[in-house]
Amino acid sequence: MGNALVKREDALLEAPPNITLKEKIGYGFGDFASQLLFAAAMTFLSYFYTDIIGINAAIIGTLMLITRILDAFIDLGIGALIDKTKSKHGKARPWLLWMSGPFALSGILLFTVPDANATITIVYVYFTYILMNFIYSSINVPYGVLNSMMTQDAYQRSLLNIFRMILATMGALLINYFTLPLVKAFGGGQQGWVVSFVLFGLLGTFFFLITFFSTKETVTPSVVQKPIPFKRAFGALLRNKYWKLILGFAIVYFINNSIGTGMNVYYARYVLHDADLVGVLGLSLLAPSLLGYAILSPVVKRIGKRNSSIIGSLLLILGSIVIAVSPANLAVVCSGLMIKALGHAAILGTFFAMLADTIEYGEWKTGMRTEGLVYSAGSFGTKAGGGLGAAFIGWSLAIGGYVGGQASISASALASIHFMFIYFPIILAALQIVFLAFYKLDKIFPDIVEELQTVKSLN
Repeated sequence: MGNALVKREDALLEAPPNITLKEKIGYGFGDFASQLLFAAAMTFLSYFYTDIIGINAAIIGTLMLITRILDAFIDLGIGALIDKTKSKHGKARPWLLWMSGPFALSGILLFTVPDANATITIVYVYFTYILMNFIYSSINVPYGVLNSMMTQDAYQRSLLNIFRMILATMGALLINYFTLPLVKAFGGGQQGWVVSFVLFGLLGTFFFLITFFSTKETVTPSVVQKPIPFKRAFGALLRNKYWKLILGFAIVYFINNSIGTGMNVYYARYVLHDADLVGVLGLSLLAPSLLGYAILSPVVKRIGKRNSSIIGSLLLILGSIVIAVSPANLAVVCSGLMIKALGHAAILGTFFAMLADTIEYGEWKTGMRTEGLVYSAGSFGTKAGGGLGAAFIGWSLAIGGYVGGQASISASALASIHFMFIYFPIILAALQIVFLAFYKLDKIFPDIVEELQTVKSLN
C-alpha cells in the first residue's frame, strides 16, 4: 500500500513533458496549409463570384448560410468518427494523411466554374462550396483535436496554439498579399484564379503532410477507456457549460473575422478607390499579429487565456473607432487595422487552447472524454461564423443595391460597405466580451487536471 501511495504521488508531481520545438512548428504548419485554401476562399470567393463570374450578391450570401447549416451536422458526424477512429497513427493524425489531397482538390474546384447558363453555374457553385466545407471539416476537426491529444498541460497547449496561429498568420499574409498579383501573372480572369489555386493546393498538401510526420499523440482517457455511444457522448457534451460558451463565442468572433477579411477587397476598391490596396489592408490586418503572438505567451501566463481574449476584443473595438475617424484615409485605416491585428492575435492565440480545456472539464463533469465532438464545435464555430459573415456581406451589399463589376456604385451600396467594414464589427466584439464574461474555466482547470490524473493513477 505504501509503495502504491508513493507511485500515486509521483504521478501527480511529475511535470508534464514539454512539446519539442519541432513538434510545435510541425503542428503549426497544419494551419499554414489550411490558410492557403480556406482563408483564400473566405477572402476572395465572394468577390470572385460577384465580380468575375457575375453571380448576384444575395445568391452568394444565401449559399454561405445554407452551407453553414449543413456544416452543423457534418462537423458533429466528423467529430463522432474521430472519437471512434483507431489506427497505428492515433485517432486524429491519420485524418491529415487521408484528407490533405482531397482538400486541395476541393479548393481548386471552387474556382473552376464552368461557362454555362445561370442555373448550371449556381448548381455548380453550391455543390463545390458544400463539398469544400465538408472536406475542410474532415481535416480541420482532427487537426484541432490533435492539440488536446499531444498534451494535457494548459500552458503547453497555449504554446502549441500560438505556434499554430503564427504560421496561420504567415499563410494568410501570403494569401492576402500575393493572390491578386499571382492571378494577374497567370493570365488574369478565371484562368488566373484556377492556376493560382492549383499552386495553393499543392503547397497545402505538402505542409499538411509535414504536420502528420512531425507530431504524435500521447494523451489517453482518465475515466472511461472504452468507446462511447454517440447519444451518450452528445448528451454529455450538452452538459458542458464551458463548451457551449466557447461555441457561442466562436460563432460571433468568426462572423467578425470573416467580415474583416471579406470586406477588404470591396473597401479597397470603392472607398479607397484602388483594388490593389487589398494587399496593403491585408498586410496591416495580419503582420502586426505576429508581434502580438510573440508577446502573448507571458501575457497568458500572467492573466490567463480568457482575460487575454477580452483584451483582444477591446482592441477590435478600438481599431474600428480609429478607422471611423477618417474612413477614406489610407494611413488612418491601416492604423486601425494594425490595432485590430493585435486584438485578433490575443483571441486566436487563446481560443483553441480554451476549447481544448473544455475537454478536461467535460471529462471531469461527466466521466466521458470526447475530443472529436468537442472540437467539432471549434470547426463549426469557425465555419458557421465564416459563412454567416460572408452571408451578411452578400445580404448587406444586396440591400444597398450593389452591382458587381461596376466602375462606381450607389451611395446606399457605399453606406453598406462602410457599415460592414467599420460599425458592425464593433457590435460583434461587444457580444464576444459578453460570452467571455461567463467563462471561468481558467481558474479551476489546474484542479480538474490534478483530479483526473489521480483517477487515472488509481485505474
